[in-house]
Formats: sequence, C-alpha cells, structure tokens
Amino acid sequence: MRSDLLNNKDFLAGLLMLAIGGIGFYMALDYPFGSTQRMGPGYFPRVLAAILMLFGIYVLVRGAKGGEKVKGIWGFKPLAFISLSLVVFGYAMDHLGFVPALVVMFFVSAYAGHEFRWKEVVILTIVMVVAAVGIFIYGLGLPYPLIIGVGGY
Repeated sequence: MRSDLLNNKDFLAGLLMLAIGGIGFYMALDYPFGSTQRMGPGYFPRVLAAILMLFGIYVLVRGAKGGEKVKGIWGFKPLAFISLSLVVFGYAMDHLGFVPALVVMFFVSAYAGHEFRWKEVVILTIVMVVAAVGIFIYGLGLPYPLIIGVGGY
C-alpha cells in the first residue's frame, strides 16, 4: 500500500538530505578538488555532500516504496526557538563569552518545549556548562574566553 509521499517520513527525510547535500556540494564547487593523494580544500566537503545525497536517494526510494506517515502537526514554536538558540549562541560567544553563551542557549532552547520548568533548566544548564568547560576549554584547550571582560579578554 502506497502512502501519500508528502506525508511520508522517509520520503521527506530523503528530500531533506538531498537538498542539504546538494547545497553543500554547490558551495564546495568554488574550491579546488585535488586528488585522493593531494586533497584540495573542496575534496572533503564534496565527498561528504555526495555521500549524504546517496544516502538521501536511498531513504527517498525506501519511503516511496512505502513508509510511515508523519503523525501530528508541525511545531513551529520549537523549530523557531531551537533555531533562535543557535543564532543567539553564536552572537553571545563573540560578545559575552563561552559560559554566558551556553546559559542563554540552554534557556532559549528549553523555552521551545511545552514543559518548561525553571528548576530542571537551571540544573541542566549548570551540569552542561561545567561539562562543556571541562571538555572544550580544559580538555581540548580551545581558546574561548569564559566570560568577556574577565581575565584580560
């Protein structure tokens, strides 16, 4: 039994992978490709984009043969707040520092859900900030200022 393709999870996921892979491949066309022995800056992005597009074709065909229908409706509030949290994180990294950017990102993204609870978000934020600082700043040695204006930054 064939399902409506515009209401088919696999078909839509395959289309999304094809679109993202196609955009990535197109953006990498400006860089020299090189060869397998001497890879140019365009080699890796084009190969990854091609693999993503091949996987997208596989998922799209699997969905066209019959797949699970999309249940429910689109949640535009979660989509908007998750996207906004990433943009705010990028802006806050430059202007506030690593720790405040993480705090703002967690609170904005948590507001996307319908079960926003202050206590849980505060605990999650504390745990994730400590883990991120430990991994990225001390473990990997990335040169991000923890807080802009503190410690000479």
